[in-house]
Amino acid sequence: MTQSKSAAYDYLIKLVLIGGNDVGKSALLLRFSDDSFTPSFVTTIGIDFKTRIIGLDGKRIKLQTWVMAGQERFRTITTAYCRGAMGILLVYDVTNERSFNNIRNWLSNIEQHAHEDVNKILIGNNCHLVEKKVITKEQGKALADENGIKFFEVSAKANINVEEAFFALVRFIIKLFYIDRILLINYWKITNKGPKMKITTYHKKIITYRRSKLESITNAIPNLL
Repeated sequence: MTQSKSAAYDYLIKLVLIGGNDVGKSALLLRFSDDSFTPSFVTTIGIDFKTRIIGLDGKRIKLQTWVMAGQERFRTITTAYCRGAMGILLVYDVTNERSFNNIRNWLSNIEQHAHEDVNKILIGNNCHLVEKKVITKEQGKALADENGIKFFEVSAKANINVEEAFFALVRFIIKLFYIDRILLINYWKITNKGPKMKITTYHKKIITYRRSKLESITNAIPNLL
């Protein structure tokens, strides 16, 4: 996450939407960025991109959000953008079982190519299509719990939970930023290495320590939740 020197926003966060074809990734991005919906989307070719500045917990945060094409021939592009992402939204269609089953493949791809501490969230789109639904909310939550990530059922068309899902991911990214900053200060105090320590060395040590202490640290700073 980049801390801005500009008065326009406090932080810059890069997000990526990934998932199979026709699960509604572009529709979700349009709903979140422009609060609009169109039924005439065509399949994303390569990537799509939008920005939005939001207010969250007293901070102005600029979000750069990319939509990755779901086709196999664009997988190289997808993995390249995942490497630079701070948050990844994995999307499936609740009316399409194959798109849900493919989430495990996307998770594996993220594990191989994204940063090791990238934040993820699972999204089941088109929850308004109750009669066509083939993946239950319980199935989605079970998969999310299995992978230690949050889960939302949303609808880009009916504007259900879209903003809530994005905000939940961004809030968690901000929270971890503060946690890492606290841990970094403590690490410098303990080791007496100060800010001259290489950031890559710090990052590896902090990730390991944060994972072991995340619950207790999170409880200590409830205002950031």
